[in-house]
Amino acid sequence: MTIADVAAHLGVTKSTVSRALNGYPDIAEATRLRISRAAERLGYRPLSHAQAIRTGRVRSLGLVLQIDDEDSARPFLANFIAGVTQAASDENWTITIATAESEKGVRETLSRLVDEHKADGFILPRTLLHDKRVEILRAQNVPFIMFGRTADPTGCAWYDIKGEDAMRAATTRLASFGHTRIAHVPGGEEYTYSRLRIGGYREGLEAAGIAFDPALIGPPALTRQAGDRATRALLALPEPPTAITFAVDRAALGAYWAAQALNIRIGADVSVIAYDGVPEGAYADPGLTTFAVNSRQAGERLATLLIKRIRGAAPEELRELAPATLIERGSDRPPRLTPAALARHLKTQTNI
Repeated sequence: MTIADVAAHLGVTKSTVSRALNGYPDIAEATRLRISRAAERLGYRPLSHAQAIRTGRVRSLGLVLQIDDEDSARPFLANFIAGVTQAASDENWTITIATAESEKGVRETLSRLVDEHKADGFILPRTLLHDKRVEILRAQNVPFIMFGRTADPTGCAWYDIKGEDAMRAATTRLASFGHTRIAHVPGGEEYTYSRLRIGGYREGLEAAGIAFDPALIGPPALTRQAGDRATRALLALPEPPTAITFAVDRAALGAYWAAQALNIRIGADVSVIAYDGVPEGAYADPGLTTFAVNSRQAGERLATLLIKRIRGAAPEELRELAPATLIERGSDRPPRLTPAALARHLKTQTNI
């Protein structure tokens, strides 16, 4: 089966078939889909090296992961990669995945893949407020899409989850239960999502008519150990919070360690709501109320949008935001104690 056979079958020119299969922007999307589906049905398979010579594209999407990140083993990673791979495969593209052990290593690996033309564009997960990966790719005019947002959106396409909306909803939910001292534990200060979620928390306080108290912003936390420390620090305040929102689930799970050590109970004495939807949250006692992310869908959309970007779509046209989904469990309930009563109880405990 040749390209001429496909063209004859459809009654179009060889050039139209070639340009459609190679993603040229002058071919209408409906035409491209009709030709690509017909080519697949007829069994036409272009030679990848020949396509690369003609178009300058290797039909591969790049993804560089930092493996020493404190939360790099997030369970959603397998589903995320599955989503990226499936969407790429649907377009007859492949995925080039590499790893590095530091931010510098990620940038060096990214630059090497660009120089070696191992990928036509890149997915950038976990974006920073000031992201040097973005600067590298933007300077070299290499297509990319972010899983997240960044401080300077110039030339950026993205798919992101509205974590700020989730934190706003978490805060107003706790306020509706009767909590008036609601704290927030942010993620890493360098991450864009952390700033957005703090903003959502503050919007929730405002919507509930609760004054913002900067003392109720805990230390940044990405791990259980850091979440444990942040929870203890907040509960050591003269007027401790009776509820805490966490930017990430793994830090929230550390609150359970702190509660056990302080002889208090999550959901009864201190309510907790977090964000991510990691599987471990379902097995906590009580289960962790959280806002979950559909990581497979995120991977699919990122791959689909990146292919469109590579084919010439403007980055400003490729910006999507999706909602997180609330999973209600037992970690958030109406307060059993007032902040003053909780403070008195905590004073009787040790290791705070």
